Amino acid sequence: MDLITSAVVAAIGHGAPGHAPEAVASHFQRLKLAIAKFDGAAAILAAIAALEAEPGNTQLQLALSAALASANAPDDMETLFAAQGLLDALQPALRPFPPSPAAEKAPAPVDQGAVVSNYAVVKVYFATDRQRDVGKPPARRFSGERSTGMSKGNDALSYGSCDVSIPRDHRMGQLESPSLWRLEFRDDPAKHVVLLSAEVQDRDNFFAALKTQVSASAGKSAFVFVHGYNVSFEDAARRTGQMAYDLGFDGAPVFYSWPSRGDLAAYTIDENNIEWSTPHIAAFLADFLASTEAAQVYLVGHSMGSRGLARAVTDLLAAQPQLARKITEIILSAPDIDAAVFKHDIAPKLAGARNPVTLYASSQDLALAASKAVHGYPRAGDSGAGMLIVAGVETIDATGVDTSFMKHSYFAEKRSALSDMFYLIRNHTRADQRFLDPVDTVAGRYWTFKA
Repeated sequence: MDLITSAVVAAIGHGAPGHAPEAVASHFQRLKLAIAKFDGAAAILAAIAALEAEPGNTQLQLALSAALASANAPDDMETLFAAQGLLDALQPALRPFPPSPAAEKAPAPVDQGAVVSNYAVVKVYFATDRQRDVGKPPARRFSGERSTGMSKGNDALSYGSCDVSIPRDHRMGQLESPSLWRLEFRDDPAKHVVLLSAEVQDRDNFFAALKTQVSASAGKSAFVFVHGYNVSFEDAARRTGQMAYDLGFDGAPVFYSWPSRGDLAAYTIDENNIEWSTPHIAAFLADFLASTEAAQVYLVGHSMGSRGLARAVTDLLAAQPQLARKITEIILSAPDIDAAVFKHDIAPKLAGARNPVTLYASSQDLALAASKAVHGYPRAGDSGAGMLIVAGVETIDATGVDTSFMKHSYFAEKRSALSDMFYLIRNHTRADQRFLDPVDTVAGRYWTFKA
């Protein structure tokens, strides 16, 4: 079932249009308005109306999916945004029967044998300049607000570690989550990637733990992931655990979580917050490189997070070049950076990096599409005719491949850029040594995934 059909079916199942919460009804109407622009809108809206009359009819669901496909609606970013917004609005419905206070305080004992057989647990480390509330459960321990301590000029970064579950039947690149249309109402570590715990540490204990894990790895390795727009602390932790698992990473997996609101409608707020966070990211990277004694450091950024990461690295290369030489790889996935700014201001400065920068370009990336709608100018992560080919950057056309490192379910059947990163990180191979095809143009060479 495609994302749009899934959103419609889930919304109708929870009372849309007439008996749903106001937020759900509003997003449901917004999705219909997005659909109305298509030539086949009448057939699609008729299929939705039929489903409203018979919500559980599988044949009507298939008819809606076919009508959407006929109109090419699943390829339209505005409609996909509207569908994802509807699913986000439905999230409170995932827990229709909240546990009692007693159950919250005294969870049922876990069968440790089942844990071993059904899911793995990955420990990841974090630094964040989000506002902290230690009284909240792990998923809500850090909000989408800026840390007030950072605003006052104090050293108020929060540090710590998270345990993340990975189901044994996990598929590379996927961030398995509860599904409304599969009637899954709660996180299940045997089926889903779940944030199990988030423990806050002081700086010294945090770096001591990191140093120990780095030293225990064969290559004294670590990676730092900076997430993009519309990502909560919980999803950043889950994605980092999943990446570490998929990469078979031997070392310390770390993520820096800046105060993204985790809301599709909050693009401009996120844009302000990544700018506010960039000096904090730079300071953390310098501290990390100096304190962990890591010999192999991989930096990975997605969409808007790539903007903060790239700026932080250029600052570090200028101020402390010897420290910056510890950075083994810089990987930017669908970077949400103005293409002209990246080409003329950022890429030349990154030329001092230890290895060429790897850039995955994809105009199908949902977060990047949001950026283009706001700015109106090409982004560094665009594929197609506007794809950047710059000295010192290995550009890979990842159209049709999941570059999101996010939670958008319509990518579920696509290959992941992680499959290429696996060889880049594990085997230290450049683009011409991996499973990629070269494409030579007047501007230079770029690479594509093999069909």
